Amino acid sequence: MLHPSYSDLMKVVNSEVEPGEAPVVNSRYSIVMATSKRARQLIAGEDALVDDEGKKPLSVAVEELNQGKIKILSEDEAQSEK
Repeated sequence: MLHPSYSDLMKVVNSEVEPGEAPVVNSRYSIVMATSKRARQLIAGEDALVDDEGKKPLSVAVEELNQGKIKILSEDEAQSEK
């Protein structure tokens, strides 16, 4: 079992969304894609933003997301950052 749960992670990611706005994440798939992308970045050598001693890259990515250290961008935000 994954701790925290998908629903807990979705709440963290969507916590900054104003009432009436569309949530940034509305499916487990989005959580999986974001954490797997971050895990690949960690494998490639990027520094972890949380204590990663003895943890696998995916576990570190999930912990970073849960602690709000990384952010999933909506399509609009991703386009504006390019």
